[in-house]
Amino acid sequence: KQMELSSEEKVELERLEEGLWIAETRFDMDWMERTLAPDFFEFGRSGRIYLREDTLGIESQPIDARLPLKNFHARLLTPDVVLVTYISAVTFDGIEEVGNRSSVWTRTENGWQLRFHQGTPVTT
Repeated sequence: KQMELSSEEKVELERLEEGLWIAETRFDMDWMERTLAPDFFEFGRSGRIYLREDTLGIESQPIDARLPLKNFHARLLTPDVVLVTYISAVTFDGIEEVGNRSSVWTRTENGWQLRFHQGTPVTT
């Protein structure tokens, strides 16, 4: 039997992922503390590795991301682990940067937490 996420779970994960691209939630420390797993890390689009404390330490700034996220998919890997993939489009200094994105979310007793994220540049 194939495991599937409920439509409510898909909507919740999309809302959480988009929250990382909205300044009001991305720079809300209470929200971020709840959202990022204790062992969270990221392979950034730049190739840099970001640990949880690096991510929490980024100063508040405007985020010019295109929402909703393009090609958003959430795939259940186990009953409590989801792989999310999408294409990001973010403008920095007037230049739009497009990236393939992947996130691993785990279900905890306190809700979904982001364990891992990776951004890969899309070149045309």
